[in-house]
Amino acid sequence: MDDSAHHTGTADGHAAHAHHLRGRVTWGSAAKATLHCLTGCAIGEILGMVIGTALTWGNVPTMILAITLAFIFGYSFTLFAIRGAGLDLRAALKVALAADTVSIAVMELVDNGIIALVPGAMDALVSDGLFWWALLGGLTIAFVITTPVNKWMIGRGKGHAVVHAYH
Repeated sequence: MDDSAHHTGTADGHAAHAHHLRGRVTWGSAAKATLHCLTGCAIGEILGMVIGTALTWGNVPTMILAITLAFIFGYSFTLFAIRGAGLDLRAALKVALAADTVSIAVMELVDNGIIALVPGAMDALVSDGLFWWALLGGLTIAFVITTPVNKWMIGRGKGHAVVHAYH
């Protein structure tokens, strides 16, 4: 494929650029992609946990809300960036789903697993330090575990490599 396809602004040009990135991923770029994903996840996760806890919902409905909001915010950050690059909503949604689904899923699995395993964390109130330490500790560990996953995916032209092609 000639180099002009990388700069055409077409979906084919962006796919070629993502393919070109294969194997050229650094830990810094993987961490940056994970941090981008973590930001959306953290906003949704914290908001969901705060809402569910404040409304005295049970653990399962609170976790479902937190996970749902984590995916919504995680995808919306990518959608906003991709739409700014000129993609229509349908194409941008496909890119966001391809780029973020695995990253958000791993992050949510790790984070919520840690919250569930920390004794008393699921029953802690928003005003309790344990609530915040378990939540923020879970997100931190999720970042550490998800970064190598993103590095592996980006190195194969998947995940955040797809989004990088639109920047």
